[in-house]
Amino acid sequence: MNATEILKDLADRPRRAAEMLRGSLTPELLNAHPHHDNSIAWLLWHAARELDEQLAALSGRETVWLSDGFDRRFALDLGPHEMGYGHTARQARAVEVGDPELLLEHLSAVVGAQIAYLESLDDAALAEVVDEGWDPPVTRASRLVSISVDAAEHVAQAAYIAGMGPGAFE
Repeated sequence: MNATEILKDLADRPRRAAEMLRGSLTPELLNAHPHHDNSIAWLLWHAARELDEQLAALSGRETVWLSDGFDRRFALDLGPHEMGYGHTARQARAVEVGDPELLLEHLSAVVGAQIAYLESLDDAALAEVVDEGWDPPVTRASRLVSISVDAAEHVAQAAYIAGMGPGAFE
């Protein structure tokens, strides 16, 4: 297995983990807030959005959010490149989504774009420094690992909240 195959496996893990939630997410559960501001809907939306924005920056392509019309389908009152980073409690609570399938479809489309991008890279592209602002500087491969892990962590948080049961919510 080469580096690209490993990165593709990692990239697909958030999607596979989110798929495990299929069938258990109701609109009420999606938008419940268990004594904090991040609902399942926000966590799944943010996982896809942060991945999408950072992937677009790496690849030079338009985000899936815009190119595939998810911005219109979600109909959230947000800027075109907003991904939830730094959201206030009020902003996080404003991300309400009634359709779990839309959230899963969005994440799946973004992961698909990431895998397609990975397939276009060779070892030299993976080793290229993409951010000099860190010590050590960040390579394309390490940024791809970072964004995949971040998405997986947010999906895991959503799964944890889903497993808490309705009695845990305010």
